[in-house]
This record gives sequence, C-alpha cells and structure tokens, in this order.
Amino acid sequence: MASTQVNPTRMELTKLKKKLTTAVRGHKLLKDKRDELMRQFLDLVRENMGLREKVEAGIRSANKNFVIAKAGMSEEILHTALMAPKQEVYLETDKKNVMSVDIPVFEYKTRTADESDIYSYGFAFTSSDLDGAVKSLADILPDMLRLSEVEKACQLMAAEIEKTRRRVNALEHVIIPETQKNIKYITMKLDENERSTQIRLMKVKDMMLEEAHHYSEKSAAYASEA
Repeated sequence: MASTQVNPTRMELTKLKKKLTTAVRGHKLLKDKRDELMRQFLDLVRENMGLREKVEAGIRSANKNFVIAKAGMSEEILHTALMAPKQEVYLETDKKNVMSVDIPVFEYKTRTADESDIYSYGFAFTSSDLDGAVKSLADILPDMLRLSEVEKACQLMAAEIEKTRRRVNALEHVIIPETQKNIKYITMKLDENERSTQIRLMKVKDMMLEEAHHYSEKSAAYASEA
C-alpha cells in the first residue's frame, strides 16, 4: 500500500493537504478545459463536414468542365491556354491560441483584385467550359484554405483532448484517491500516537499519585512512632 510508505508526521500531513487542494482545483480546471475543447472540436467537425462537401462539389464541377473542355478543344490549345497563369496567389500563415492549442490561420492575397485575371488566355479559341472550370477552382480556393485550417485544428484539438483526458483520469483515479488515502492514514496514525501519549501520561500521573500517597502514609507512620 502506498499509504504505508508515507512518513506519518504533521508536516507531511500539511504537505499532503496542500497537494490535495491543488489536485482538486487542477482537476476541475482540466475538466472545464476538456469540456470546452470538446465543444469547440464538435463545432469544427460539423464545419469540416460542410466545407468538405462544398469543396468536393466544386472540384467535381471543375473536373466535369475540364473534361468537356478537353473534348471540345485540341490538347495543344488547352495546354497553351493554361501554360502561363496570369493571376498569382500569395499565402500567409499565422497562428491563434485556442485553449492552449495553436491553431493555424491561413490568409491569401492575389496579385491583382481584378476577378477576370484568373483567365490566362483569350476567349477566341477556348470554350466556355474551360472558363467554367477555371472559375469553379477560383471560387473554391477560400473554402479549400478554410478546410485545411479546420482539418488541422481538428487534429490538434483531438490530440489536446486526449492529453487532457489522460491528465483528468490520472488526477481523478490515481493522484486524488491516493492523496486522500495517505491523509487518512497519517491522521489515524497521529490520532493513535496522541491516544498512546495520553495513556502514558495518565499512567505516569497515576504512578506519581500512588508514589505520593505511599510517601504520605510513610510520613504519617513515622510521625505516629515519634
């Protein structure tokens, strides 16, 4: 038993009581953190599902338009049209702290604000299906970046939830019960020692009283003989 390895002194009892208070407070804070992380995690999971469906629908639409455009255009004209992109995208990364978890944040900027700059070709020799494919990909770019943010945030939060859960379980099932058991053990030992000390003192007192009584009787006997 762990309690038998504890030194049963008042100093150790005070230290264990402080440890128990800290453990109980930490347990509550970690449970609150775990619950809040779970709430935000579930919100992100729902957002992730919606974004994924939207992005996959956009990619399917773009692929469909690309297939139709490829069927109606020669491969050489298609490659030439897409060979030199006109627009450029600059990605900036940052982080935000959510419940001690660093969540990535992506922001992008385009070289120009003109929406027509996504088309790097003239419209004379290309089909409208190619325009639709390029427009579909441009439209889902913000959702793709947000989806990457959310998926990474879900991974990081899941890891933090698991880590917090293990800490909560360790406090709840190991540290707090063991500390309470040790406090009970030391308290019982101190009470037992105190009772033993009181019994010894009472015996010493009785012995002293008995010795004083015998001394009084002897003194009285000597006085009567004199």
